[in-house]
Amino acid sequence: MATTETRRTPKRSVAKTPTPAAPAADEREPRGARRKRETRARLLDAALRLMADRGMEGVAINEITEAADVGFGSFYNHFESKEAIYAALVSAVFEEFADSLDKLTEGLSDPAEIISVSVRHTLVRARREPVWGRFLIREGFSARVLTHGLGQRLLRDIERGIAAKRFVVVDPFIGFLSVGGTVLTAISAELNFLAPGAPAADVVKELGFSGDHFPERTAAALLQTLGLKRAEAEKVAARPLPVVETADSAS
Repeated sequence: MATTETRRTPKRSVAKTPTPAAPAADEREPRGARRKRETRARLLDAALRLMADRGMEGVAINEITEAADVGFGSFYNHFESKEAIYAALVSAVFEEFADSLDKLTEGLSDPAEIISVSVRHTLVRARREPVWGRFLIREGFSARVLTHGLGQRLLRDIERGIAAKRFVVVDPFIGFLSVGGTVLTAISAELNFLAPGAPAADVVKELGFSGDHFPERTAAALLQTLGLKRAEAEKVAARPLPVVETADSAS
């Protein structure tokens, strides 16, 4: 399905964008500061991989440092506890990604398109970054979902759509559960059934199901749940995605 963005920077301008800026900044950064930043990033990456599979409670600090190839004592130069590194991960996965979705949809006025773009972008990223997707599933079904960015903003967007009479659901909380639960289930399906090399990919083929245009199909179904007619929901879900900044892909 076409995803040509009308706001994309012309290719000619992108080609002329200078690339040595980041290395120049690194050269000016003191070696000690650079090593500290890199160590912190390794610890976060290791914690994400481990906690995505086993949760915070199932991971020990020494496992994080071993996976990151960092000395045990160095952990405390960056985080005061396991809970602190977990909080940093939640901030990155829930808060920073929610901020990126807000930026991605800031030029849109249709509540239905805002929901569509958010759903599709989330599924696209989960396929591209499976570990991120697994962490989102684990924490998305936790009691913390309503207290962090993604959950709060999804509820906000649904309430705005109801207020604008774009959505006809009576209960915004049930709407939130319907959309949020379906997105998390869709991510699980993406990782377990649809992605290349997924554990149960053969089952999907045997049943005659297809993963083609899965993000768009998911968004269309959810818009129908919120009250749009099928034809309109499919039309909105097929609109081109706005430009995705490369910074949004950072874990």
